[in-house]
Amino acid sequence: MKIGYARISTNEQNLDLQLDALAKAGCEKIFNDTASGSKTDRPGLHDAIEFAREGDVIVAYRLDRCGRSLKHLIETVSTLEAKGVHFISLSEQIDTTTSGGRLLFHLMASIAQFERDLIRERTFAGLASARARGRKGGRKPKLNKSQVEFAKRLRADPDVIIKDACKSLGVSRATFYAVTSNGAKDAH
Repeated sequence: MKIGYARISTNEQNLDLQLDALAKAGCEKIFNDTASGSKTDRPGLHDAIEFAREGDVIVAYRLDRCGRSLKHLIETVSTLEAKGVHFISLSEQIDTTTSGGRLLFHLMASIAQFERDLIRERTFAGLASARARGRKGGRKPKLNKSQVEFAKRLRADPDVIIKDACKSLGVSRATFYAVTSNGAKDAH
């Protein structure tokens, strides 16, 4: 069975073009959503995937109708593949019912994975370079060394109210306790 999926981003847009193309492609049942491309919640797509059975084909007018990103599209098609369901994109002429269509889709997935790996490698190289120059990552400490010493003296004084100490230092109670505990590493 061919199952259609259509999506528009706003109520001002019209589904007619997609619905006509899906009907012409032979879709017997069509699901749709009105949701921005960046939204993760797409009940129509979810319902289409749940409705599909092994041997069925989900058809979309264009690739960008099914995935908010290449990564999301690949995850969606992989979910379909695991169920034994195929995918067709009419505009890009990608058809995973054919060996050429599966090859094209897996090439796209490989390129996307390669891109993610390159980003990860560049990030790690940048962090290593910064560490070599003596820079550390993470949030800047709230208190300097002298403020930490002052906070420790305040904590040791039984007459000091912790709430007042936190207010005078401009830190939360959690930060106050973290910097005044033994082995605190929050100050430079």
